[in-house]
Amino acid sequence: MSNLPTPENPRIAALFDVDGTLTIPRGEVKEDMMETLKELRKKITIGIVGGSDLPKQEEQLGKGIVNEVVWNFSQNGLVAYHNGTLLESNSIAKHLGEDNIKRIVNWVMKYLADLDIPVKRGTFIEFRSGMLNISPIGRDCSREERNEYEKFDLEHGIRTKMVAAMKEEFKDLDMTYSIGGQISFDVFPTGWDKTYCLQYLKESDYDEIHFFGDKTFQGGNDYEIFTHERTIGHTVTSPEDTIAQLKKLFLS
Repeated sequence: MSNLPTPENPRIAALFDVDGTLTIPRGEVKEDMMETLKELRKKITIGIVGGSDLPKQEEQLGKGIVNEVVWNFSQNGLVAYHNGTLLESNSIAKHLGEDNIKRIVNWVMKYLADLDIPVKRGTFIEFRSGMLNISPIGRDCSREERNEYEKFDLEHGIRTKMVAAMKEEFKDLDMTYSIGGQISFDVFPTGWDKTYCLQYLKESDYDEIHFFGDKTFQGGNDYEIFTHERTIGHTVTSPEDTIAQLKKLFLS
């Protein structure tokens, strides 16, 4: 259980992305950022919403980060903490049920078995808490094979065609398909982006919810929460920019 100060304006909340906002991508938080957040939490309610799991979040923000903020959301809120207490831990397996997971996995394996591409390696389906990551070449490919596959995929639309086929096959499941990176695409329940965390912040408890993130453009993983009707979105370019904006908005 955390022992946080009572903020002057508890009905104003600020939620922060991690990579590119509180830290450099995949980097550790710097002391000036932690000091700024400690000052800010005396003024308003603060929270963190990251896409990675809690162990990765702790690597970047420090062990016990769930006790340093009122709200802590990892995996976009599938794992939710309030004042250091775990509220819920959800997963794609729990949400879809094992029969539907098996249905998707079986279909993907059959589809990939019939797919003729120059190279196939291993780990074609990576099962994560909040999504399935599917790679036609397999995630065990080398850097060179990855680069060659990306060119092949761009030319032949391998992932685009597979996503279209999955949308048709699993239209009853209301899933979102996100093609990103060089070799794979993500499959997750619709709504399991960062807006998922907003269900915990009741409208009756907050007058304003500010969100700070760097990937706020369409297609970026901050876009949905940045443009959500319940939030006031702020685009940042670096942790230093985040600090500057916070000083201007709340700490001047």
